[in-house]
Amino acid sequence: MRFFPATDLVLDKSNRVYHLGLHRENISEKIIIVGDQDRVSQVSSFFDHIEHQSQHREFVCHTGHYKGHRITALSTGIGTDNIDIVINELDALVNIDLNSRIELEQKTRLSIIRIGTCGILQPDIPVHSFILSSHAIGFDNVAHFYDIAFNESDMSLKNQFLSHINIPNQIEPYAIHSSEKLHNLLISNNINSGITITSSGFYGPQGRSLRLKTHTENLHLPLGSFNWNGTKILNFEMESSTLFALGDALGHETCTICLGVANRPNFEFSKGYTEKMNELIAYTLDKIILVDS
Repeated sequence: MRFFPATDLVLDKSNRVYHLGLHRENISEKIIIVGDQDRVSQVSSFFDHIEHQSQHREFVCHTGHYKGHRITALSTGIGTDNIDIVINELDALVNIDLNSRIELEQKTRLSIIRIGTCGILQPDIPVHSFILSSHAIGFDNVAHFYDIAFNESDMSLKNQFLSHINIPNQIEPYAIHSSEKLHNLLISNNINSGITITSSGFYGPQGRSLRLKTHTENLHLPLGSFNWNGTKILNFEMESSTLFALGDALGHETCTICLGVANRPNFEFSKGYTEKMNELIAYTLDKIILVDS
């Protein structure tokens, strides 16, 4: 099995993974990730009890029990660059012996559900709707740094998308599926399911223009009209493409479900969504405890 030197597998003085600041025993195999570090306590407020709490940089971790099931809530911060750190270090915690720095022969598969907020791209989907990502189209570049084999369906989605829209030549999007297992677990009649665009920023990369002119002004308009075998692009967010690509390549189950806080075609933004986010958290917790049951 592979040995990982100190410059690749970076650990702190307590032998914890460098950025997350965690040991293996601090996490469950069922993990909810959130961007906002304050949302971790919002998730863990539903726990029966909390056994571990820690924070290192923007990475807040609470592990506890919900209805008898051990679950971890972990913040990632914003963006696919942070997801690159989180997924690699979570995988290292369960699939590398941190003492010997040798890859474990017996692999552990994590179930990771991201709860986020997003901008809606379809005019008929109201603000505060729940949106489940079946696929993500990445406008970021993280997955391009890895040896990832995209399947035939993902390549079909990418190619059809590129034939539909004109985007700057510097952007090389990729398409990637979420976990079918988690997607099927989370889907229900009141959940909107479709394709997510993952952007590398909040303003120009999502078609917003303030004082600085962009190459992507009103990008949301052609995105909303895309249709791939009956599946539409439903939303913008900033993490899912890397989560799906790295998670799948490493053998983990990953999925994203978001609360829509803005409707871009209708120029609407939420005036407050704490109650609806609590509803989404409770819904997701009740689903994740069913994994492997």
